[in-house]
Amino acid sequence: MSYTYDLSPESAFEDRYSQFIGFGIPKADVDTLHATIKDMWADAPSGWSYEWSAFARKYLEAGNPLLASFAYGFAIFPCLANEARRTAQRNQLESYLAAAPSFPVKFERRILAIPYQGGTVNTPVHLFSVTGDYANAPVLIYTGGVDTYKMGLHAIYVQLAQRLGITILGFDIAGTGESTIPLSIKGDELVLGVVNEARKLGNGKVAHLGFSFGGNFSAMTGLSGAVDAAIVLGGPVDKAWGEENAKNLPFGMPGIIGNDMGFDQEPSYPEFLAAVQQFTRRPLLDQSKNGPMLVINGANDYFVPQADSLVFQGRPNTEVHLIPDIGHCCVLGGPSKLPEVIDLVTQWLPNRIGLASGKAGPAHA
Repeated sequence: MSYTYDLSPESAFEDRYSQFIGFGIPKADVDTLHATIKDMWADAPSGWSYEWSAFARKYLEAGNPLLASFAYGFAIFPCLANEARRTAQRNQLESYLAAAPSFPVKFERRILAIPYQGGTVNTPVHLFSVTGDYANAPVLIYTGGVDTYKMGLHAIYVQLAQRLGITILGFDIAGTGESTIPLSIKGDELVLGVVNEARKLGNGKVAHLGFSFGGNFSAMTGLSGAVDAAIVLGGPVDKAWGEENAKNLPFGMPGIIGNDMGFDQEPSYPEFLAAVQQFTRRPLLDQSKNGPMLVINGANDYFVPQADSLVFQGRPNTEVHLIPDIGHCCVLGGPSKLPEVIDLVTQWLPNRIGLASGKAGPAHA
């Protein structure tokens, strides 16, 4: 089930220009695409997926399948609302796997059968490790957002694996990427199932880093104590789902979330508000205990209010950082500050998962 909705390419570039560059696409190519694309949904010249896919093929022809996978990932943006984007997703995976032998760390793709609603759901996971010795290392599971899926987060996975010397396990939250189930609060079960698999894979220590909407789920695992440490990067957890914020979500975000939740036509505002309010973590926030947590976001986020980070202040075993002069997940609204985020993560996490501190090196831009 899917639907298209009113979103202009100009608006999409206004929102994501810095992310396209920060996640690896050459600025000159982003500028060319910005000037070329005139339609968000048409699978034809000047159409979003068409033009991004053309650049992906150019990167493939130049012998750079990893860059091609990033371009195909942006051809999917903002959501899997039509066949052109589903084709781009298949091409993204093919390109990414072609690039895998060149990765600077060991990589493995597995399909895990995760218990879900009385049955199982096949869940592709991507493993990154310097040594490939999973059994003797902690595992950091990493969940992306409603429009930034696991393959697009490749550079972050690699840096964390290299700097921490642990296993990184990336997967898509419900309703996104390769997931076959709709986005809902039932996705907690999927995440907790992956946590259980990660404990068996590694030495028993598991941490969870959630990026954007993925941070809603890492807030759940941290607040409930399901993991040994949780990192919430730009996670919408409470006020984001209130009427004041939900009615003003910019840049087509309601359409992204609506598609991921499985609507087959654009919901009315009351329908959308009722649907997203299931994602509030207020019941867990009202409890006084949690596992160790690190909460980070950009101070200028226009999707997630500062209150959704500041609500964690004063909780036990919790650090909160609002990074100035940057927006959502420290990626949007200016030059990426992800290196600063990775520094915070690699300084904070080791002592929480039984590693010696001081192992991590500097982040790359």
